[in-house]
Amino acid sequence: MRATVIHAPHDIRVEEVPDAAIQRPEDAVVRVLRACICGSDLWAYRGEAQRQPGQRIGHEFLGVVEETGPAVSGLRAGDLVVAPFMWSDGTCEYCKEGLYTSCDHGGFWGSVGHDGGQGEAVRVPHADGTLVKLPAEAVSDDHLLTGLLALSDVMGTGHHAALGAGVRAGSTVAVVGDGAVGLCGVLAAKRLGAERIIALGRHTVRTDIARLFGATDVVAERGEAAEAAVRELTGGRGAHCVIEAVGTEQSMRTAVNITRDGGAIGYVGVPHGSGTGLDLGVMFDRNITLRGGVAPVRAYIPELLEDVLGGVIDPAPVFDRAVSLDEVPDGYRAMDDRSALKVLIKP
Repeated sequence: MRATVIHAPHDIRVEEVPDAAIQRPEDAVVRVLRACICGSDLWAYRGEAQRQPGQRIGHEFLGVVEETGPAVSGLRAGDLVVAPFMWSDGTCEYCKEGLYTSCDHGGFWGSVGHDGGQGEAVRVPHADGTLVKLPAEAVSDDHLLTGLLALSDVMGTGHHAALGAGVRAGSTVAVVGDGAVGLCGVLAAKRLGAERIIALGRHTVRTDIARLFGATDVVAERGEAAEAAVRELTGGRGAHCVIEAVGTEQSMRTAVNITRDGGAIGYVGVPHGSGTGLDLGVMFDRNITLRGGVAPVRAYIPELLEDVLGGVIDPAPVFDRAVSLDEVPDGYRAMDDRSALKVLIKP
């Protein structure tokens, strides 16, 4: 089969690799219908996260079950399914607590020795605990399939950030980051009943999506100017709930400084220097709570799926470019130079 591999920074290729195949009784093989490129994939692409030459890449996909191992009981060939960005057994203590990303037997797509999502097919370990079935009729609705793909990562991650920030009915929310996760954080905050949502972003194409998703205000400044603008919009006090969806020192510092005393930050930006943006003394004095981390999206898919199918939320607009499998290297370049927000892959 063909799949995307990374050989070195800025060296993404689509190559022939061994076919995805059942290796353990709990496995399933899924033929990929939709996949995408994540902002976190860019850290490997830029050389800021190490990968072995020839390692697979990609962790967001949905598709059709082609084959199941003898221990798989909840799925059968022909089922349309979506995969969260990590696999999990669904039975360990962490999974029972809803923290699927800490599963005793879990793992990450594209890790050494495992298929990545950006290919023609994927071997799925612990298929019963990992995959979520979708309505069969969705396969003929291109827009719906695109929205459902967002459940594999960005929509669930935005929801995790909103929960970490304590978003509730009537709250004021500020969102730091105008990437796909930040935009889904806006959508998640609206879904949870936020009254006012302030999106921080400088790119009009992205902030237009933020407004579509429910942002009531946009702040285009950065750093201290952004902090001053948010405080002006909130009567000098800051936002009750702040979503941090970038992971840098500056973004975390901004998040802390725009949080209202007694408020909370939900952080889901993959950290790259963000720890230096935290001043525990300031957070202690102002009673600011920090919650977040790797989103256990498998826990959130069922409720978010219901709302996508019911038309309550539609995360599909975060995908602004579509490519074939052969064009995946072009997709990486487009996301790296920010000419694309999030690239959809149609194998």
